[in-house]
Amino acid sequence: MPSVNGFSRRGFGRLTVAAAGGLTLAACASSADRTPSGGPTTSQRTTLPAAPQHTLGPIKQVVAGDLDVGYAEAGPADGPPVILLHGWPYDIHSYAGVSAILAAQGFRVIVPYLRGFGTTRFRSDDTVRNGQQAAVAQDTIALMDALHIPQAVLGGYDWGGRTANAVAALWPQRCTGLVAVSGYLIVNLAANLEPLPPAAEQGWWYQYYFATARGEAGYRSNTKAFNRLIWTNASPLWHFDDATYDLTAAAFDNPDHVEVVIHNYRWRLSLAPGEARYDADERRLAAKPAISVPTITIGSDFDGPNKDGQAYRALYTGPYQHRVLDGIGHDVPQEAPEAFASAIVDVTRS
Repeated sequence: MPSVNGFSRRGFGRLTVAAAGGLTLAACASSADRTPSGGPTTSQRTTLPAAPQHTLGPIKQVVAGDLDVGYAEAGPADGPPVILLHGWPYDIHSYAGVSAILAAQGFRVIVPYLRGFGTTRFRSDDTVRNGQQAAVAQDTIALMDALHIPQAVLGGYDWGGRTANAVAALWPQRCTGLVAVSGYLIVNLAANLEPLPPAAEQGWWYQYYFATARGEAGYRSNTKAFNRLIWTNASPLWHFDDATYDLTAAAFDNPDHVEVVIHNYRWRLSLAPGEARYDADERRLAAKPAISVPTITIGSDFDGPNKDGQAYRALYTGPYQHRVLDGIGHDVPQEAPEAFASAIVDVTRS
């Protein structure tokens, strides 16, 4: 799940603006009226669907870098490409509604399973089951290359939001626009070593659990029950039904799922090494590079005091808006598909 500048977002309102680096810059435009940069942020509410109103198309496979990637595709093949990236513990079904809305408006929508999820597989048994941010970012570039997509709008939340930010920061020439739930989620390992106030540390419980052998064994033994608990805690107002959860839970049966997840969180706490081939990218990301592509960030109830977007405003230097969704938890595209799709459409007009 997300952290900003070393701070977990699992605290549900316990964090402070200082935890995100002490930035006090103004947020940008609202979803209701496209006010100029630096203008007020307003909120919108939406009705949360208990079950998906749409289905994804058949899963395709493509060889891309280290992976054989499973993905869903919708919309015309010659439409403006949009790549939508899911998080943990979620999967591509978060985007069923968003995908249908965008496809109906003429976009070519690609929704891949991340490494360790669904039908995405490592091509070699010798490849490290690595969950670090630069590895997942390079997966996205490899997918774009495999599908002959030179540029795309990227959208994401949680791991997917971090990945989309990283791609936009490292390869802005490949990104025509960015929609990022929870804003600038790029990990800084040094910052993650700094202790937090006790109430904020409580939000890291699952990361500390994963840092232990007991936690790894527990997650392996109880993956679906564990992840359902995360869903409930991350989106307390979203009363999803069993069928909705089961649709996503099937993606956790991936043989590499546990290894990738455990490595991701241990790496973020500097308890597991990354791979040397990603060192240069990680150094660039650790420097908190500004993102210059047109961007819309989305804050939800899950983001606590960072919901207003002020903490990361200065890191987006191109055309920019910030939108706030009240009553919405962490899985924004699934809980508020119309609002997420609207952000994708609007960022293409920036």
